[in-house]
Amino acid sequence: MTTQLDNIIIVGDRVLIKPTDATDRTKSGLYLPAGYQDKEQVQTGYILKCGPGYPLPDMEEGEVWNQRRSEGRYLPLQVRAGDLAVFLQKNAVEIKYHGEKYFIVPQNAILMVKREEF
Repeated sequence: MTTQLDNIIIVGDRVLIKPTDATDRTKSGLYLPAGYQDKEQVQTGYILKCGPGYPLPDMEEGEVWNQRRSEGRYLPLQVRAGDLAVFLQKNAVEIKYHGEKYFIVPQNAILMVKREEF
């Protein structure tokens, strides 16, 4: 069984986030105008996919023309798929894919994650 996100590959230190449903009321019960949550500086959402991480330089010695090409090495990200992330909206790129709203966010824009298991 394949999902619509199976053919999506996230590159570098970025993550794909599905935003949580925003409430249209304040804690005291006042209704917020439409689009208010979209202007908030901090958003929350679940991480669906992660990129490989930060690229590391190849430290092998030898001549450049004599080296085999490799996939490269990466410093893995601290976040994982399934984490609930709190991130800065201004650093996120909003995309629509198959009618759904997602954010592509660099790891350095993520302020905090909540992980169910360690």
